[in-house]
Amino acid sequence: MQPIVAFYDSKSYDEIFFKKAAGNKLLFDFHPFELTAKTAESARGAFAVCAFVHDILDRICLEKLKKAGIQLLALRCAGFNYLDLEAAKELQITVVRVPTYSPNAIAEHTCALLLSLNRKIHRAYNRIREHNFSLDGLMGFNIAGKTIGIVGCGKIGKKAAQIFRGFEAHVLAYDPLPDLHWAAHYGVQLTNLANLFKNSDIISLHLPLMKETEHLIRSETLAQMKAGVVLLNTSRGKLIHTVHLIEALRSGQVGAVALDVYEEEDAFFYHDRSQEILQDEQLAYLLTFPNVLVTAHQAFLTQEALTEIAATTVENILASHERRPLQKDTILVPPSNLN
Repeated sequence: MQPIVAFYDSKSYDEIFFKKAAGNKLLFDFHPFELTAKTAESARGAFAVCAFVHDILDRICLEKLKKAGIQLLALRCAGFNYLDLEAAKELQITVVRVPTYSPNAIAEHTCALLLSLNRKIHRAYNRIREHNFSLDGLMGFNIAGKTIGIVGCGKIGKKAAQIFRGFEAHVLAYDPLPDLHWAAHYGVQLTNLANLFKNSDIISLHLPLMKETEHLIRSETLAQMKAGVVLLNTSRGKLIHTVHLIEALRSGQVGAVALDVYEEEDAFFYHDRSQEILQDEQLAYLLTFPNVLVTAHQAFLTQEALTEIAATTVENILASHERRPLQKDTILVPPSNLN
């Protein structure tokens, strides 16, 4: 009998890629709403649940999933900051995720944001559609010769650094566990955060969200940067203190910013709010700045990334159901018989 998977926060592209990856081996119950304590009962009868980055997997939700008979929680994302990991361990709910899917997708989107922000492609596109062919206000700068600071050199940060080296930029990089061989091979200069902030024309964030990294970009660190610095964030919204960022934009300390993530994005990103008044004053204010570019957490959205996300998640669900070993690098909470 095919195991049933309760699938939350489902989008049309999810259904396409997951059905293709599973073939006829799984039955999906696709839900467009998020998984929370209020919606957890809808998983009853399923073998596993498939959740996304914004689903609220707190203790109450996990307890309800346990009572509903759920044996596996499969996160189709890398981040798990909304998961009560200790509760999952106590309840002996097996949890897996997709730690890496396509570093190229995120790194390439980071580059696309910089190019569009710098050369004002998004503004030019809107002008041309209104038959305004003026070039006033569209001047950018060459990336070649600029100093780009990469904060966080995991797989994504490394790919971003390599792309920017291809633009003939000088790349500074910081990571708590520096890879000396990689840096030497690609001509990347490893340094500390203070030096990176001081000397970078452009700073790109590629860090996980942890206690140590939350609000890394705040008034104190912004003051250490070059006046007019360009900031890029395709990692986690809470790496940046939004109020302090707005103050730095208004003063000119930050010259421009491109965000694929936002500190309070949960209520907005992945949803159509075009017929509503935006109930977030800081986000609404940010969107009025001509030197701010925002995309709605879409950096992962490539065919290759979605294929890998679906393949990894489906394989873990099938392995769990068939009592085969799970993919080791995906396990957050192992099966109870392995604890």
